[in-house]
Amino acid sequence: MPKITFFNLPENKRQTLINEARREFSRAPLYEASIANIIKGAGIPRGSFYQYFDDKEDIYFFILGEYAKEKRIQFLQILKSYNGDLERTFLHFYNDLIKEEENYSFLRNALLNMTYETKKIFERMICSKEINEKSIEFISSIDQTKLNVTNSKELFHAIRLLMGITIHNLIHAYALKLSYEEATEIYRLEMNLLKQGLFNS
Repeated sequence: MPKITFFNLPENKRQTLINEARREFSRAPLYEASIANIIKGAGIPRGSFYQYFDDKEDIYFFILGEYAKEKRIQFLQILKSYNGDLERTFLHFYNDLIKEEENYSFLRNALLNMTYETKKIFERMICSKEINEKSIEFISSIDQTKLNVTNSKELFHAIRLLMGITIHNLIHAYALKLSYEEATEIYRLEMNLLKQGLFNS
């Protein structure tokens, strides 16, 4: 997490540093990214950088976390627009992610070099670590009559399954540089398999 000195910076200086870091993480994945490039672009000394963040991982996960927060808000808005229909919401959300141009390189580097910590942040686009009182607005927005779940635990794991399919398909699309049409066709196919059920009883 950023240090308090970062939040005490004027807004324009904070944004310049974040923009330069995002530019660097779009150019290269985390392990190849250079603090030297970030501070050069931001026009600050190396010592100043360490007054704001511990290291490049610190600023990277802050940026990724802020992105996930934005997407969580967007997901909830889509969910409400579809009156709680989780299937239609995920289809719409995936389509939006796959069409993103502004964050294409940043997301591609993050997804193709995913760690467990990165995966957890991506999952937070949809749901927090556990469904609890902080998730009431999210849960109450879901039309559970369209789902074959009987309690909050099953609902949480159903959402994790859907998010897993979404992340897997994003990685697949970025890795193979699929067209929008190809990517959405595969995603719909897998969502339909899940909807129909994979096993004969």
